[in-house]
Amino acid sequence: MAAAAGAGPAVPRAQTKTKQKQKRFVPQRLKVPRAADPLLAVLGWGVTHQINELSQVPLPVMLLPDDFKANSKIKVNNHLFNRENLPNHFKFKEYCPQVFRNLRERFGVDDQDYQVSLTRSPPQWEPNGRRFLLSSDRTLVVKELSSEDVADVHGLLSHYHQYVVQCHGSTLLPRFLGMYRLSVESEDTYLLVMRNLFSHRLPVHRKYDLKGSLVSREASDKEKGKDLPTLKDVDFLTRAEKVYVDPEDQRDFMEKLKRDVEFLVQLKMMDYSLLLGIHEVDRAEEEEEIEEEEIGGGEEGGFSVLGGTFGTPPEGIGSSFNSHRLLGRGDFDPCVDVYALRCAESAPRKEVYFMGLIDVLTQYDARKKAAHAAKTVKHGAGAEISTVHPEQYAKRFLDFITNIFA
Repeated sequence: MAAAAGAGPAVPRAQTKTKQKQKRFVPQRLKVPRAADPLLAVLGWGVTHQINELSQVPLPVMLLPDDFKANSKIKVNNHLFNRENLPNHFKFKEYCPQVFRNLRERFGVDDQDYQVSLTRSPPQWEPNGRRFLLSSDRTLVVKELSSEDVADVHGLLSHYHQYVVQCHGSTLLPRFLGMYRLSVESEDTYLLVMRNLFSHRLPVHRKYDLKGSLVSREASDKEKGKDLPTLKDVDFLTRAEKVYVDPEDQRDFMEKLKRDVEFLVQLKMMDYSLLLGIHEVDRAEEEEEIEEEEIGGGEEGGFSVLGGTFGTPPEGIGSSFNSHRLLGRGDFDPCVDVYALRCAESAPRKEVYFMGLIDVLTQYDARKKAAHAAKTVKHGAGAEISTVHPEQYAKRFLDFITNIFA
């Protein structure tokens, strides 16, 4: 499906081949962040190279169908530079470069900021074992995919792009910004870059993954023992949790969510979740005071993100405002914390909420239909199981999320 990216007629393009020819590449002496993991060094080098290459190509007036099939491949052999950081042989592939470039623009992410956020310092693997990387400035999440996931993203991409165009980038869907294949030591790794749903500077103190289902939707004892457990629907109800926002913010949020869910239904998607993170302003203030005492206080102490203390944030996506120090307690820049909602003045405690959709690539296929049949036999036809057809899943999901608000 062709997806229009802007007004005006299509302009002839020099390169509209489905696949660009792979180059045996003698690379530039690009600065590569020192990374113990060669995979991260290749990611930094590849993103830097691709952004530099794209900056030499004029923005197309309109994306063409071939742009949704295109890729750019680079193969590096026996290079003589940065040998202490980069492996001797590696390959880097970017999927649909012009499409993701256009998506970054529509989501208000400058290419140079994107590059800096990913490459100024190497991203860090999250300790939860789910194969997530977090950029050093905490604005980007990099998720490891399977080759099947890459095919799913490819199948979704033209519809997703067209939807982003229609809603002017205002969506609770994951904000896809780039997709890559890294080949290091004969092993392929597929990575998808997205905006971090949580804040780069306001730590999250409570976290929920909500599907609107009650069967097997309680966090395990092991999960609850973690410093920041991912709680689920039953936990949300048991704890009598509520989201306190102004009626206008609630109305805008639900309108956006309903529009997004309708889009997912059209694509026969299911099993997605609303990820909810809650920042407690008073608790964060207490934690910062303790940290300042431990490190000697003062302006040189750094800033707190996700419970840790960090130095001055590097340039990149998180530096689109003048300085984090100009923001008060619990304040945020909506251009950076794009999923954030502040609490209502009447809320019982001052909080900031981060809410967005995750895990949106599961289609209701033969495997899911079989799982639905098996769970129905086990739990009964009326049970609130998660594996149901997309229309039913959407209705139950929206009913549940409507009721999370006070």
